[in-house]
Parts: sequence; C-alpha cells; structure tokens
Amino acid sequence: MFFDVEWEHVFLQLRFGDQYPVLSRPGLDPARLDLYMLAMRLSLVAGPLRLLDGDFPHRAVMREISEHNAKEALALVVS
Repeated sequence: MFFDVEWEHVFLQLRFGDQYPVLSRPGLDPARLDLYMLAMRLSLVAGPLRLLDGDFPHRAVMREISEHNAKEALALVVS
C-alpha cells in the first residue's frame, strides 16, 4: 500500500521521536504533515478505544495510549 510521502514521514516522526531529524527531507508540505499528524493521533485514540469495548486483557495500557494521543491531538488543534 502506498501513501503520500508526508504520511510516511508523520509515521517516522511518531516512531523515531527525537531521532527523526536524521530521516527528514526538504520539500515536505507542512500543511499535509499537520493534517496527517492529526489523523494519525486520532487513529491512535480510536484503535485502543475499540479494544476497550471488548475483553482486551491489558485495559490500563490501552487507556493510557488513548489518553496520551487524545491530549496530543487536542494540542495540535489548539496550537
């Protein structure tokens, strides 16, 4: 499956955190990066919440992941 290069770089930012600048490249669209970061954060809220609807055994971990990403998503919208 192929996504926009900005989508891939948002994933790399989330995955590698402080080490991401080594992987970054010039010419990426900042508006698309912002949109995709919001979309990815919201996805990381929705996924754990779906697991919490069932009988997933590690509920506290999923709740923490969901809450963390909800805060990150809200920070993106406010800023």
